[in-house]
Amino acid sequence: MTHDVFNQAHPLIGHDVSADAALLDGVTREGAGWATGELRRLGLQAGSEQAQEWGRLANEHPPVLRTHDRYGRRIDEVEFHPAWHELMTVAVEAGMHATPWASPRPGAHVARAAKFYVWGQVEAGHGCPISMTYASIAALRHSPALAAEWEPLLASRSYDFGLRPPLGKRGVLAGMAMTEKQGGSDVRAGTTRAEPAGDGGYVLTGHKWFNSAPMCDVFLVLAQAPGGLSCFLLPRVLPDGTRNAVHLMRLKDKLGNRSNASAEVEYHGARAWLVGEEGRGVRTILEMVNMTRLDCVIGSAAGMRYGVTQAVHHARHRRAFGRSLADQPLMRNVLADLALESEAATVLMTRLAGATDRAIEGDRAEAALRRTALAVSKYWVCKRAPVHAAEALECLGGNGYVEESQMPRLFRDSPLNGIWEGSGNVAALDVLRALGREPEAREAFFGEVSLAAGADRHLDAAADRLRKALDDPTDLEIRARRVAEDMALVLQGSLLVRLAPAAVADAFCVSRLSGEGGHAFGTLPTGLDLGALVERATP
Repeated sequence: MTHDVFNQAHPLIGHDVSADAALLDGVTREGAGWATGELRRLGLQAGSEQAQEWGRLANEHPPVLRTHDRYGRRIDEVEFHPAWHELMTVAVEAGMHATPWASPRPGAHVARAAKFYVWGQVEAGHGCPISMTYASIAALRHSPALAAEWEPLLASRSYDFGLRPPLGKRGVLAGMAMTEKQGGSDVRAGTTRAEPAGDGGYVLTGHKWFNSAPMCDVFLVLAQAPGGLSCFLLPRVLPDGTRNAVHLMRLKDKLGNRSNASAEVEYHGARAWLVGEEGRGVRTILEMVNMTRLDCVIGSAAGMRYGVTQAVHHARHRRAFGRSLADQPLMRNVLADLALESEAATVLMTRLAGATDRAIEGDRAEAALRRTALAVSKYWVCKRAPVHAAEALECLGGNGYVEESQMPRLFRDSPLNGIWEGSGNVAALDVLRALGREPEAREAFFGEVSLAAGADRHLDAAADRLRKALDDPTDLEIRARRVAEDMALVLQGSLLVRLAPAAVADAFCVSRLSGEGGHAFGTLPTGLDLGALVERATP
């Protein structure tokens, strides 16, 4: 009898990860309904036992750096477990990287965002090179000749791993190197030098403290050229087949994101080509950063969705004190609150993806909204991910604290998106910068919020308070985080009031905008339809 197992949840496998009402509604609403069939097939694969095992193995066996071959020659290669390559193959073949740029139909970026959200719930680390490949094209288009040469390979649906002449491969991946050890987020403090080579190229010498995904084929790099800080395209292998002078010094031993490699690198006369104009490197590479910021929001929303589905699944199959754990009133409050936070992030994510599509198509109003809303969302959604992951883990109790549950991996991964592409202070100050420099950004933001005016008194009052806070210039920089938080909550509230079921919208506005909710999850006030919220999040 001691080995009989009862009152334990079975593994959550064999389900459709894309069966997420907030996601599917958003995909259709934002113009990508045509992708639903492909998204549902991906969702079934994401929920399979095989895919979940790939995610586990890729993290159990992290990448290994091989700096030299057996004869002492530098090779600077990164080895991965086969499970990593399986994850990458699915992601690339599904077009989660640069496909929207090659097939620019309405809703293309929304469809891609939805796939990234679904497949990201299998494993988060491999999303890094996928995200940067997606984002690189936005910057690369500042140099049409380079874009014409590289875009077909970056957008290819063939995953072709290995260091070989990139223009001879079936597909390539892109990374990025901006930060240096003395500067961090202050990328203008970089000391890497770029000297003209006399043949149209440049020679780079210096170091980078973080080189994201160093196993990629090509990188966008910031370096000091004669005309100032500039952006460069730097391949790992040169056209003649020789290795570029890029030395991987070590891989970072990170808190999370362990399946993915991040490296410190040195350039010893590495060849590179200018992207955009000399002296405008930050402006050029920000095109890439803004795209990866969108993926930070998507990735955090995906983590929240994974966490709440695991918590709900466990609670529905676990009994305590004579009844299902999910039927215990206080646990139902916690689960409903987690589901509410997750849905708010998902609705905001799909709206941002839709704005991205329309901004790329030339819609100036959507571009202005995206400018502010993306910075606001990067700050808030990514900031909420770690506390959400911790609460979801706690719902599983001791079972959630052990590695086999995969919840510790979710928790370790959860802070990354808040740091990557600008930590909290950087994102919050970027909100103020957008509002101060671009009056149309504020107009677009409040124009979006006003679409829900009159529908909920808590939302109306919060929007009025926000306007007054922004009109007061006193100590605005000190208040930047509070401003960004309030903007995010008002924006989420307005979207939910317009687009979500009443049970969701009412719970969000009364708990997040009126002050009636507490600071921890599970403090929703009485009188709400908690059962509807939990049922909506049930996998």
